[in-house]
Amino acid sequence: MEVERLFHSLPVFWNQWACTGFNPWVRSKQVYVASISLLLNYIIDHWRKNLPVLAESHRVYAIDLIGYGYSDKPDPQKLQVKNFYTFETWASQLNDFCKEIVKDEVFFACNSIGGLVGLQAAVMDPLICKGIILLNISLRMLHIKKQPWYGRPLIKSFQSVLRNTALGKLFFKAVATPDSVRNILCQCYYDTSQVTDELVQIILQPGLDPGAADVFLEFICYSEGPLPEELLPLVKCPLLVGWGDKDPWEPIDLGRAYAEFDCVEEFVVLPNVGHCPQDEAPHLVNPLIKSFVARHVPTPTLQTDY
Repeated sequence: MEVERLFHSLPVFWNQWACTGFNPWVRSKQVYVASISLLLNYIIDHWRKNLPVLAESHRVYAIDLIGYGYSDKPDPQKLQVKNFYTFETWASQLNDFCKEIVKDEVFFACNSIGGLVGLQAAVMDPLICKGIILLNISLRMLHIKKQPWYGRPLIKSFQSVLRNTALGKLFFKAVATPDSVRNILCQCYYDTSQVTDELVQIILQPGLDPGAADVFLEFICYSEGPLPEELLPLVKCPLLVGWGDKDPWEPIDLGRAYAEFDCVEEFVVLPNVGHCPQDEAPHLVNPLIKSFVARHVPTPTLQTDY
């Protein structure tokens, strides 16, 4: 399998775990027996530079959210629900995984829209999440509430065209190419030397799976659901917010407002870093995660390496 080839050098194992009848991919590394676990969410592959390092001191899992990476991609229009790919669905996936597999309190480390998933999961079941590390969380600037009233009908009409006509599939086909993926990544990575052929394939290959186009169109047409500023007042666990200051998609000047919420212990500026700090600057992110976890749990005890 291509994903195994890309990560053959990592001392990890691959497994599948059934969630709501579908299979997400999970990668795990267990070196120490710790009093806490780490769950890295959204797309496994984007945490490849973090999982082995963090696993030196904690039990760590990375999980593909349903519809992303190499997890199953059920056709939302065949599920007979209004919206399937929502933050509530993904939050339930994380919490169920923690209850059934991890069986311990967990820290969530999240990037981009994964940050909304982590917040939603913590709100839905506060007893599971010990703390959250948010890296350039999505501001959801295309949310319907952030659009002027006169533009909302136009947005809804455009979304309907994308979802229900051939235009949407043509748009996805144009995006799902190596050149397009590379161009998009070069927009959101400040250090474009990190946009390697390997990274392009890591992002592109799952997008070529059957059903990927339907998931893509479903989510870009999802302009409802929670906003970060609506979830943050409801979170009971401590948060650390890290922000790459060169992110063109989620401007740091807007992100700084999140430092004012009571649950946010620290807002850390990551200099000269774009939208995906954990991949672009793991030398900054890994120590940040370790130090945040260390403030809230005892030092783990070495048992075995397997």
